[in-house]
Amino acid sequence: MPIPFATRRHALSALSALLMPGIARTAMAQSTTDPSLAAAECVIPAKAGGGFDLTCALARDALQAVRPVRPPLGLRYLPGGIGAVAFDRIATGRLGGPGTLVAFSSGSLLNLAQGRFGPHAPAAVRWIAALGTDYGVIAVHRDSPYRQLQDLVAALRQDPSRVAFGAGGTVGSQDWVKAALLARAAGRDHRAMRFVSFEGGGDALGALQGRHVDAFPGDAAEALQAIAGGAAVRLLAVLSQARLGGALDGVPTAREQGVDIVWPTVRGLYLSANVPDAAVRAWTAAFVEATAAPGYAALRERHGLYPFALTGAALDDYVQARIQAYRQLAEELGLRRWKP
Repeated sequence: MPIPFATRRHALSALSALLMPGIARTAMAQSTTDPSLAAAECVIPAKAGGGFDLTCALARDALQAVRPVRPPLGLRYLPGGIGAVAFDRIATGRLGGPGTLVAFSSGSLLNLAQGRFGPHAPAAVRWIAALGTDYGVIAVHRDSPYRQLQDLVAALRQDPSRVAFGAGGTVGSQDWVKAALLARAAGRDHRAMRFVSFEGGGDALGALQGRHVDAFPGDAAEALQAIAGGAAVRLLAVLSQARLGGALDGVPTAREQGVDIVWPTVRGLYLSANVPDAAVRAWTAAFVEATAAPGYAALRERHGLYPFALTGAALDDYVQARIQAYRQLAEELGLRRWKP
């Protein structure tokens, strides 16, 4: 005899009521043992509008694409020293835990190489994932008299103090180093150049729009984001080995214009060194899955980054190698190294 529809519906509802608590308990248990499934935040160690902002936004979207039922990764701004405040708080335990990721870049490693992040070694944090790479750019106002990179080089050669560079960080930051290398390429002492410090690329690009500075030695992704938003900015050169596609199609490299400067800016995430190894493995696995997903390449490109994904021991080795290279570069530029 057929079971009436109303009876079947009642039976299914009763069965669901019995199963749902178990499913909920299972999901809750997974989220407590695997922090990549639970509520978490990504700390942006600068003001809005820069590369760290893009890094955390990419991490949020990439995780959501492969784990759609997890709570979206929260974004939190913690400016100060272009990453120094966040690194110090994580390293000292005042901030952190399995649910706190922090964005880093090659600039962070350069600052670590100079001891600018306080008395902390690179091992004071756990390097979780590199999500992609950006490249340095030299940008000017759209109406600037400098129409190509050689125009800017010629101005520096004539008088390095006549060009005001504006970018994130202070003396010794990666944006300062790009400007210093450009001054050296012009045959002038980089110590004679003018550099205006800002707390992140967003503020620096705002100053460029206002004609308060003449040139922006920043990164492509943040510059392209500003241009997409209507900023009156023009790119003179990209600091990559060869021309790049996408939104940078048509922008010549510095090398093409006779200036041998290449500056990749890797972007990624770290975690407190005090978290359990299980949490490190969970986050590493989450980003291995996220960066290997079929749609990740398109997502990374939408955030203005190019391929470069590392996790685990490979990322640790990369960090150590870059820090060593940056120490040598800092010595060449006469930068003071602050020792713990």
